Amino acid sequence: MRETHFEDGKWWVSPYNFVPDVRNELSLPPKVEIHDATLRDGEQTPGVVFSVDDKVRIATKMDEIGVDRIEAGMPAVSPQDAEAIRVISGLGLKSRIFTFARAMAADIDMALECGAHGVIIEVPIGYPKLVKQFGWTWKDVFAKSRDTINYARDQGLYAVYFPYDTTRARPEDLTNLCAAIMAESPPDAIGIVDTMGCATPEAIKYMVRWVKDMTGLPIEIHTHNDFGMGVATELAAVTAGAEVVHSCGNGLGERTGNAALEELILGLDLLYGYETGYRLDKLPELGELLSELANIPIARNKPVLGDGNFIRESGIGIQYVMHDPLVMFGTHPALTGRTGEVVLGKKSGKASVTYKMDALGLGELSDAQATAALAKVKARGIEKRDILSDAEFRAIVDAVRTGDAV
Repeated sequence: MRETHFEDGKWWVSPYNFVPDVRNELSLPPKVEIHDATLRDGEQTPGVVFSVDDKVRIATKMDEIGVDRIEAGMPAVSPQDAEAIRVISGLGLKSRIFTFARAMAADIDMALECGAHGVIIEVPIGYPKLVKQFGWTWKDVFAKSRDTINYARDQGLYAVYFPYDTTRARPEDLTNLCAAIMAESPPDAIGIVDTMGCATPEAIKYMVRWVKDMTGLPIEIHTHNDFGMGVATELAAVTAGAEVVHSCGNGLGERTGNAALEELILGLDLLYGYETGYRLDKLPELGELLSELANIPIARNKPVLGDGNFIRESGIGIQYVMHDPLVMFGTHPALTGRTGEVVLGKKSGKASVTYKMDALGLGELSDAQATAALAKVKARGIEKRDILSDAEFRAIVDAVRTGDAV
């Protein structure tokens, strides 16, 4: 595990992430794996439909990045979903392939038929779900779970028990369910699922320690982003010992989406020091592919993937953007396959004008001309309420040189 906050020319994050007083408070596992659910949970984004070919393209790109596990779908949903899993399982990817299953033998059989390595076995445990949606008790959940878990493991599948809406479970229900499962049908791992994205990082850390104490099992964390805490709560789970984080590329998923794959990768690698080996430079390629196939644009300022992440309009520090970017950014743009860019607008300074003149090969302006050009740039940025195009800047430069108004 890396113990430094910077690598020359690549990234420079806060050194306080790595001081002993901080690190000694964490219970970081030696290794963390990513289980990506884009092909199942991501497709549950309203209006998103991935074809078999789409799913193959996405899975292949995730494998190039180095994602450890790919949840290729739920075969019970449709014949097309089952076909996609079969095709992906047959690609020979390094990523291990999982399916999503209800607690029934038929779903386990479908996972086997599709060639999966493992299965996520879902059951409800959140109290609102039990009382209002299903009319069950924890005993009903256990009765439906026991034989399915044992059958999946007997068939050689890696079985992850997934009592969803975990963060809204009554303590006695979760305690009783875990005790019964461990006595009669211990799975390979157990998930803590913040289905409604409503737990704080502190609550998640508490639950990871609690469930690990009750079961002794590897813990997997799966969160949604309803309060904007999806990535934060998953990383908090890691600091309490969770070994697997669940994600969706581009933060896709129901409602506000799931914890974003690309943000988790950078957080694990650069903020917590895991030498993951993931191809960070491939993340924008996956992001663009998902945006195209899901027909959901990536916000300009979205972490990791946004087109505006390495754009500088303000004139302060403009000289560092291209030549010493770690002065202005926590990561070098090239780390994630990007380049820095200087743009002109309301917030620009004279140094921005000088830089743009040189970048566009427009020669030099006198100090008075540069001052006049800057005034026109600012006025145009205010009028347009956006940044200027190169063509607009060239027109301003021509006007300043000829003394014409723009």
